[in-house]
Amino acid sequence: MSWLNRAADGSVTLMLHIQPGAKKTEFVGLHGEALKIRLAAPPVDGKANAALIAFLAKACRVSKSAVELVSGETSRSKRVRVSGADPDRITALLSSVE
Repeated sequence: MSWLNRAADGSVTLMLHIQPGAKKTEFVGLHGEALKIRLAAPPVDGKANAALIAFLAKACRVSKSAVELVSGETSRSKRVRVSGADPDRITALLSSVE
């Protein structure tokens, strides 16, 4: 899985392709080497980034503060780090959309 990288500290970094302004927020599948996520939030004033963090926190069962946008604040291509979650659970959860 090239879209998921485990770190030695137990965190997981996700390579994402985001489609803001969709009808609903959902995992879609792969887009090249990234996991594609549709977001219902518009790409205005950071609303899409906030919605992404909330969506990933809920899906990974961690707090929003455990989800960090590492890069891609204004881009569709993003890297997000999730800390404090079980990496195997995240892998299983997100692998189901491949």
